Amino acid sequence: MDLTAVGATRSILRLMSEQPTSRVPEVLDAWRMVAARREFEGRIPLAAMTRLRGSLVDAEGEVRYMLAFDTDSLKVPHVELRIDAELPLECQRSLQRFVQPVRLVQRLGLIRDEADEAALPPDYDPLLVPADGMLRPAELVEDELILALPVVPVSPDAETVERDFAPTVEETAQANPFAALSGWKKE
Repeated sequence: MDLTAVGATRSILRLMSEQPTSRVPEVLDAWRMVAARREFEGRIPLAAMTRLRGSLVDAEGEVRYMLAFDTDSLKVPHVELRIDAELPLECQRSLQRFVQPVRLVQRLGLIRDEADEAALPPDYDPLLVPADGMLRPAELVEDELILALPVVPVSPDAETVERDFAPTVEETAQANPFAALSGWKKE
């Protein structure tokens, strides 16, 4: 490596450009990150995600994610979000804990106003950026994980229930709201 002033400057610039990821700040200025075409990688413990935690069996584990700010060929500012997580859920068939793998790649078009949503390409989801331009990456990741949760978590290893359960006579009578009136009719 050349350590002369000109050589050192070139080497430092080359090393800086080869390292696209860095530690993720708690708050990011979305517009500045787009202009700088910044990328970030981070990890968040599941225990830190308070809104998601209520849907989980426990908070063991962490979420790995990557944010890449850029503009596309149409000059649409966006952030590409990649999430890799394993969420501990309760199977609603067996009531046992299982781990649901989540692998997401989401391209979010950054908009200033809801009216801007119509101008986004069809494969973009809108992300309304607050007036101050500040985004919280941890909240963004948590929002996407909440949206990725299954409505009814079922472990792929759970046995399927293939049996017809015919209602008993008592259950049928209770289900019929006019069953009590039938007794009056006979009197």
